[in-house]
Amino acid sequence: MVAEIIDYELRRELLRARKVSSLARLDNFISHPQILYSPLTTDMMKTAAQLWADVRQKGMPTADVLALDIDCILGAQALAMASSLSIRSADVVVATSNVSHLSRFVNAEMWDKI
Repeated sequence: MVAEIIDYELRRELLRARKVSSLARLDNFISHPQILYSPLTTDMMKTAAQLWADVRQKGMPTADVLALDIDCILGAQALAMASSLSIRSADVVVATSNVSHLSRFVNAEMWDKI
């Protein structure tokens, strides 16, 4: 599954760097029939705002106070996915290179170890 916020994070850099062939590969990957795409919803963004506030109240922020904080949004998307599939959030694993931040919200593993 590809979370829309991660598509955004990757796509913006590919666009900035004018990596046309990489953008085409990303579009091809996302359109593959075996790949699910998880679009953002208002409820996900509300959950992300709550996650953002929670980690700051605990003194464990995952980004600068002025940053968008994609980790909170991805965490909210993973929690929503678990809920929509009626599975425990503990059974969802996010593939990432930033385990320390994402594991504050959901199970996270290094992407190259999964």
